[in-house]
Amino acid sequence: MAITSDHIRDKLKTELAAEHVDVEDMSANRCATSFKVLVVSSKFEGKPLLQRHRMVNTCLEEELKDIHALEQKTLTPEQWEKCKPK
Repeated sequence: MAITSDHIRDKLKTELAAEHVDVEDMSANRCATSFKVLVVSSKFEGKPLLQRHRMVNTCLEEELKDIHALEQKTLTPEQWEKCKPK
């Protein structure tokens, strides 16, 4: 099964109760399947960066078997409000 940006977006939104998810397929610029994700979830509140990334990796455990690179940015809703484009 080919992994799509939409599939990743839907899975992260559902499993992490994310209020905002951006997924960019970077595969064309690289030698293998690569994605860049921005995930905003209240489930990240009070968690250090490493734990947040592990949450994303756990959510995408099956997909990561076929993904060469996954670049992540994980924010709480409060952090997102401070840095999102105006």
